[in-house]
Formats: sequence, C-alpha cells, structure tokens
Amino acid sequence: MAKKSSKNATYTVPGLTTEQGHAVADVLQQRLNALNDLQLTLKHAHWNVVGPNFISVHEMLDPQIDEVRGYVDEVAERMATMGVSPNGLPGTIVSGRTWDDYDVMRASGVEHLAALDLVYDGVIQDHRAALAEVGDVDPITEDMLIAQVRGLELFQWFMRSHIENDSGVLENSSVRTEKAAAKAAKKAVAGKSGKGATSGKSAGKKAGSGKKG
Repeated sequence: MAKKSSKNATYTVPGLTTEQGHAVADVLQQRLNALNDLQLTLKHAHWNVVGPNFISVHEMLDPQIDEVRGYVDEVAERMATMGVSPNGLPGTIVSGRTWDDYDVMRASGVEHLAALDLVYDGVIQDHRAALAEVGDVDPITEDMLIAQVRGLELFQWFMRSHIENDSGVLENSSVRTEKAAAKAAKKAVAGKSGKGATSGKSAGKKAGSGKKG
C-alpha cells in the first residue's frame, strides 16, 4: 500500500523560509474555502432567480461565476507552489467555514442581489484581513489577493446599483441576514410600484378635472 502523503512538502518558494511559506499557504486555505463556497452560491442564485429581471440577473452572474472559479484555481495553485497541498473537498469547506449557507431560494433578481451583497461583504472583508496577514511576508501572494479584491469589489458595485436608491442608500443597509436583505429589497420595490400607481391615479384625476366645454 502506498504511503499516505503529508499535507506539506519540505520546501516553499525561494526567499521565504519553509515555515513562512507554509504559514502563508495556510491563510490561503480559508480563502480557497470561501471562494469555492462563493462560486457555488452564485450558481445557486443564477438557477433560482425569477421575475421580470430574470434574464438580466441570470446572465449578469455567469461572468462573475467564471471569474471566481479562476480565483479558486489561482489560490489553489499558489498554495501548491508554496509547498502546501490545497484541499478543495466539500467536507473541508463545511468544516472550515465560519459562515452559514446562503438561505435564499426562488426569488426575484433584486432579492438575490440584496442577499448576495451581504455575502460579498463577508468574502471581501476576509480577503482584506488575509491581505494584512500575508502582506509583509509575501508580496506575491499579496498582489494576487489585491487583484481578487479589486474584481470582487467591482462586481459588488454592479450588484449594488440594483439595490441603491436615488439618495445613495442601499435597500439592505439596515439588515444583517440574507433573508432579511431579500425581504428589504422586495419591500422597497413594492413601495416604489405603489407610489407609481398612486401618482398615475392622481395625474389621471387632475387631467379629468377640467370643465367640459
């Protein structure tokens, strides 16, 4: 029987001690867990979006899913380069994560985008924390994470444009859970629709209020 390989090799990248390189890779394992989880969550939303904005949100998510999958590969290969075996198995994601499953199922585009905005808050905050942890040790890994944060923040801006009102306030700004975010976005849309209907009726009454000749 073949001997089971250990998680870590006996080397890392030139310029770092083995201990330093492996420590950086250990930080990246949690980023790998988060990005693997994110790509699955985005695909879940892609499948479960419904309503008038279905096609726009459905197709908007696909390029980001592909981009996040690229981040997964990039992080895993960086870990391997540094002499640590990346673990992409489902059990590792579940046991290592510090967040709950995404809990929005079939819902409108704005509901999913409002919920995903909170998901992105968590991923980006944790990416930035990892940046602070590895930056002084390994600028190459730091550079990789900076580029990923830039891409994640850009897509979060795309999502937020759908849930931002004309005063610059996000419809989910007062909530902390994905279900609550979706509910807040749905309520905001319903409120806007109600105001539009009321305005239309008022305009109609004014138009018909003149005396007949």
